[in-house]
Amino acid sequence: MYKIRLTAEAEAKVTKCRELVEDILRENKVVYGITTGFGNFARTVISKDKIAVLQVNLIRSHAAGVGEPLSPEQTRMLMALRINVLAKGHSGISLSTLLKFVDAYNSSCLPWIPEKGTVGASGDLAPLAHLALGLIGEGKMWSPETGWGEAKYVLESHNLEPATLTAKEGLALINGTQFITAVGAEAVERASSIARQADIVAALTLEVMKGSSKAFDAEVQRVRPHKGQGVVARRLRALLHSTSYPSQIAESHRFCGRVQDAYTLRCCPQVHGIVHDTIDFVRGILTTEINSATDNPIVFADRGEIISGGNFHGEYPAKALDYLAIAVHELASMSERRIERLVNPALSELPAFLVKEGGLNSGFMMAHCTSAALVSENKVLCHPSSVDSLSTSAAQEDHVSMGGFAARKALQVVENVEFVVAIELLAACQAIEFLRPLKTTPPLEEVYNVVRAAVRPWDKDRQMAPDIDASVRLLREERVWRAVRAHLEYYSGENEVIMANVFSPTAFVVGQGRPTTPLTPTTHKRKKRKTSPTDNGNGI
Repeated sequence: MYKIRLTAEAEAKVTKCRELVEDILRENKVVYGITTGFGNFARTVISKDKIAVLQVNLIRSHAAGVGEPLSPEQTRMLMALRINVLAKGHSGISLSTLLKFVDAYNSSCLPWIPEKGTVGASGDLAPLAHLALGLIGEGKMWSPETGWGEAKYVLESHNLEPATLTAKEGLALINGTQFITAVGAEAVERASSIARQADIVAALTLEVMKGSSKAFDAEVQRVRPHKGQGVVARRLRALLHSTSYPSQIAESHRFCGRVQDAYTLRCCPQVHGIVHDTIDFVRGILTTEINSATDNPIVFADRGEIISGGNFHGEYPAKALDYLAIAVHELASMSERRIERLVNPALSELPAFLVKEGGLNSGFMMAHCTSAALVSENKVLCHPSSVDSLSTSAAQEDHVSMGGFAARKALQVVENVEFVVAIELLAACQAIEFLRPLKTTPPLEEVYNVVRAAVRPWDKDRQMAPDIDASVRLLREERVWRAVRAHLEYYSGENEVIMANVFSPTAFVVGQGRPTTPLTPTTHKRKKRKTSPTDNGNGI
């Protein structure tokens, strides 16, 4: 388990910043959040003898969240991100209070933080107030050794003392976007994982549907050089029939006469590609956000100045996470349609619902319904949270981001996508059973083996839910990705096969007729040439 230690540079910045706050107190200056109330009470000056009470009252009153608590992993992420912000030396917190925060994190003393209650402007006030409440020894807290208990006793059991807040410190603990970014970071990382593996599962489905890989030709991608499109097309080329990785299944339908495939097969680079690009974009936004000073007011020790600004506003991560939900949903939208093609004998030429003795057995009938239900649910969850705003704090906070819900629903969308792709993975592997003894490509056989180590083939009906759970675990543990990663790296080496000359009815050269005998696949080595930043047709 990771632990945190502040650098000497960070400690020096925090100390210098705190000295400026102390100077303001000695000089009896009026500064928001230090010697005044908060929000609509910004013009109320607080007497010096009540400044410490002000900070504790802020934490208690703002700890008004509701709902289920964050998981221990999410809470640790939230704490780590807040520590990171405080350590930048723009918050005004004292070094002693920050070190108590770090000690609580390192001991996994995790406050009870409910998931609902933030509007994502003036920071994530409610959840961060619950975090701070635990640090001052109030509210509930959890640790691996004690379980849930009163915060003061959980801290005591780890030989830790509650923090005693002084001027500015309560505000420093709760003013920021760390709830949005903690939950959002999990959503981004899980989205990235399932997006990579959705490409692999799509390749497996195309294979068992006896589709063509010609649409993934490198030149097709170069004339529309979106980065993600090129990455996905290359990944599909690496997994499907080529001189590097021949497929008996692909050879079996070389002269089938099919002109082109359905969009959910043929357009994977174009649809999956923008998902990858969106994930990269959102990761960039969140990376900037989690490494930024998001307090108010912000302390500039070098200038000797404290400025009330708006860095607490969560619109950046809120908009980005709404965008993430919309994008990653398309993976499930495509996957569910491919599941329909797999289980529908009119489209797949496979047994109905991928089971023997149909009628007696229902096979994947209800699994497809589950995927359809999840896709429909995601359509509602994809409505942007950040398009809404409700004025709060007596119209002082008259525009808010609703970023907390944007993060939570983005994570829910990703979870639903994981289940839909898991069902497609099971269905595609089941379809292979009806194509045996033919083999697919070596990398896709590896995927099949990974699945079959966890889920046996369906020869008759059995409970489906445990198989779906096993399949989604494989994806969350990235075992499908790891099964093919070495194959993808080999394909991208010096002897990369750009495109094998395997016959396809969609690929004609002017002046040449349809061949009457199978062509011999040929290997084309990449020519060395200069590339531009937009030439992304060949990235893994």
